[in-house]
Amino acid sequence: MASDQLPPIRNHLLSRLSGEDKALLLPKMRIVPLKLGQEIEIPAQKLERVYFLESGIASMMASLPRGRDLEVGLFGRDGMSGSSLLQYDDRSAYRTVVQMNGSALRIDASDLLDAVRARESIRILLTRFARALSIQVGSTAIANGHSKLEDRLARWVLLAHDRVDGDSMIFTHEHLARMLGVRRSGVTVALHILEGKGLIRSRRSQIIVLDRAGLMELADGAYGLAEEESVRLTGWSLR
Repeated sequence: MASDQLPPIRNHLLSRLSGEDKALLLPKMRIVPLKLGQEIEIPAQKLERVYFLESGIASMMASLPRGRDLEVGLFGRDGMSGSSLLQYDDRSAYRTVVQMNGSALRIDASDLLDAVRARESIRILLTRFARALSIQVGSTAIANGHSKLEDRLARWVLLAHDRVDGDSMIFTHEHLARMLGVRRSGVTVALHILEGKGLIRSRRSQIIVLDRAGLMELADGAYGLAEEESVRLTGWSLR
């Protein structure tokens, strides 16, 4: 397929590839919908498919006994699932779940690995994303251990805001509580704090970002470093 015949793509990683690299990968991909709650990676199970998100958000969830889940990382059209494949591991340590409806370009893991072996340029870019994602996971651990709940919520809203169009997002209080590993009542209080500061507007399941700079200030350093590293490593442009 000629490079000028390739369909437009919204996934940042794929858009950064050369026409020759795209011509190798895209014929082996298919566009698929992503539905809220869909699991695209299951811990300890062999990775059969990789998803390059075009829209929506997916969360990497660490699970503890008695149903205690906690988000350790997220990605949207900036990235892909299956990053462990680039580190010679065909299993994921985390459950990756769709948290916002969207779509993705899906490819068989074997086809992606063939392309990575054949084209160094593909391998380098995808490996750099895997590195950026690992830095984000580390930043999440620091935030979870040292930041107040409203600071963590401000950071999470910023992470989601980076990966959607516009300023409005749909997330229930239950969803946010699961992502942050806290009680629903705690999320409700934290949302009221952010709203009281004029940073967001919260309506049922909708969050509207009003003051992004204020959210960054409230996050108190928990947001920014990992994002700057992602820009450095992959060229991804934040808002």
